Amino acid sequence: MKPPYEITPEILKYITSIALKIGEVNAKYLIKTNPTLRKQNQIKTIHSSLSIEGNTLTKEQITAILENKRVIGPEKDILEVLNALDVYKNINKLKPESEKDFLKAHKLLLRKLIQEPGKYRKQGVGVVKGSKVEHIAPPYENVPFLMKDLFEYLKDDNELTLIKSCVFHYEMEFIHPFLDGNGRMGRLWQTLILMQDYPIFEFLPFETLISKNQNEYYKALSLSDKEGKSTKFIEYMLKIIESSLVDLLKNSTKKLTDYDRIQIFLENYSTDFTRKDYMNYFKDISSATASRDLKNAVENGLISKFGDKKTTTYKQNKYVIQHR
Repeated sequence: MKPPYEITPEILKYITSIALKIGEVNAKYLIKTNPTLRKQNQIKTIHSSLSIEGNTLTKEQITAILENKRVIGPEKDILEVLNALDVYKNINKLKPESEKDFLKAHKLLLRKLIQEPGKYRKQGVGVVKGSKVEHIAPPYENVPFLMKDLFEYLKDDNELTLIKSCVFHYEMEFIHPFLDGNGRMGRLWQTLILMQDYPIFEFLPFETLISKNQNEYYKALSLSDKEGKSTKFIEYMLKIIESSLVDLLKNSTKKLTDYDRIQIFLENYSTDFTRKDYMNYFKDISSATASRDLKNAVENGLISKFGDKKTTTYKQNKYVIQHR
């Protein structure tokens, strides 16, 4: 059964804005231009998602752990970071529509932190905020069936990926399938669903904006609970995604160098090519710039040149693409 929600003018506004901004991100080649920025954003994602759950480690400490440096901090917090780094390092190997991969990811995220990670709960649970019970999750006996239905919903190709990712996030939080780790799994799996159509989301730390105002996140969940549909949560998450894209575009003012351009081109063009092919890929560069880029790439051993003048073609040299 399709989870209940409504398409509101607010949702349509955000979907349109997000689509335009993703187009701008792709036009500026922001996905592949800066490996350092991608690494920093992944650290931000892990830091924000775990800090929402009470982890006390800083971004600097997480960076140190990533670089195999010694870090002083609570053992549990360090283990949470190590587990998260392991999951995000292999995120491209996970299939969002696979319940088996979902359980595998939970097992990695909560490894050595809880008993039986990667398995659905076998007892009733509730979410408490202060002294108030905020949410009573469905009986544990229903969890396997509810999660099976939710993964069936993910296979619906008629649903927009942006909507589907938000609905899954909310419905999974509502079901609360695990004794611990539900929040970080909801955010991880939304990222994975979005990555199917939009690779930029592997490196877009929208969790940072959630962690800055956690009350809004929990309020959106609570309002959707009370209304019995995920509409309010969809509106909230689309707003967060749009704001994250705005920040990315605002902070990505660095112009591409010739090295950046040739790297991007070779990562996306594996056959022999001409200067015209190169210029068709980068439509905003002049013929002189294209010639200079290709000349430098030949001199640096990235590509080989064949023929002369109008018959000139280029071929990528194997095993030379490196991020610096």
